[in-house]
Amino acid sequence: MGATQPANFEALEAQARTLLAVFIAAGYEAVAPDIIQPAGVFLDVVGEALRGRTYVFTDLNGEELCLRPDLTVPTCRLYLQRHPAADSQAFYSYNGPAFRFQPASADASHPREFRQAGIEAFGDKDAGEADARTLVLVLRALQQAGLPSWRLRIGDVGLFDALLGAANMPERWRRRLRHQFWRPEAFRAELKRLSSQPARSAAAFPRALIDALDPEDPEAAEALVAEHLEKGGVELIGVRSAAEIAEGLLAIAADAKAPPLKPETAALIDSYVRTRLPAPQATGVLRKLAKSASDGFANALEAYDRRCMLLSESGIDIGAVEFSAEFGRSVGYYTGFVFEVVVEGLGPASPVGGGGRYDGLLKAVGAPRNVPAVGGAIHTERLLAVVRGGKR
Repeated sequence: MGATQPANFEALEAQARTLLAVFIAAGYEAVAPDIIQPAGVFLDVVGEALRGRTYVFTDLNGEELCLRPDLTVPTCRLYLQRHPAADSQAFYSYNGPAFRFQPASADASHPREFRQAGIEAFGDKDAGEADARTLVLVLRALQQAGLPSWRLRIGDVGLFDALLGAANMPERWRRRLRHQFWRPEAFRAELKRLSSQPARSAAAFPRALIDALDPEDPEAAEALVAEHLEKGGVELIGVRSAAEIAEGLLAIAADAKAPPLKPETAALIDSYVRTRLPAPQATGVLRKLAKSASDGFANALEAYDRRCMLLSESGIDIGAVEFSAEFGRSVGYYTGFVFEVVVEGLGPASPVGGGGRYDGLLKAVGAPRNVPAVGGAIHTERLLAVVRGGKR
């Protein structure tokens, strides 16, 4: 007996055809990336929030594979199969299943297997126009599929990176703050630690060892760590190497000797991440921050203003769009503009659609250079539930 299709399978397929018709009419070629993907590629780029929810397995050849948790990375890999030099523009659309672990308490809006219909654009020279076109096309598809109304939230990871780049702090602190950006509570805790007690993380390690480590001499640090582990009778079996442990301890040693983050720098970062306003009003607030930041932040703000203008010219009521500075999407590969489409019946924890810019992702999965890229996807089960239920 064959597998039984879900009761709403035909409705989902009809809805997918509607969405894809909009995408294809706009010049996006329909593609079908592989469902089974190399696990290493995903686990390296998707970020912690999604990494722990990816279904990973080992095949009979010993290769570690996964069920794709989204369709963006598989579409990137498909692009590179066709264009290994990553030197061509390409516009793809897709519809298919994705898989993510969900806790037993998850509701029907968060199934383990769900469908995504979306678009990806590679190599577009004008980032602002590509960002606006992507969002407008996703909204057009949602409207064509019967979604009567929605709320739109946008952010810009590029603004945050530019702000950090201008701040006077060690590069390792920038990496930590970027790493925690996706988790607001953890981010605020890390910012507080760096601005008050950066040496606190050294308390759990022998003081003599921390004092002996020289951040400018990693080879000597590795030897000291190996000696310390040998004296303690610690065997490195199935854990990090002495070099990896030394690298972490060197950062801790450097923190132990570093002054705290200046109060004005911490205040500037905190003021930025707390910005949450209608998109046009956010410009004025961010412009005040730009006075004490860098040219890079001012340039990123100009790009934000232009994007808002392009969205408004495309017919979007930009005054009804919310800008949230700490909104960066839960996926770790976004580098610039990000957006989510929310409906009242499901709430912000269950967006119907979303996406953004990811200029570094193609290089991370094998391209010889960074490639401008932006995309968006629609959660078709959620969309169908809203359209059928009349939720707004």
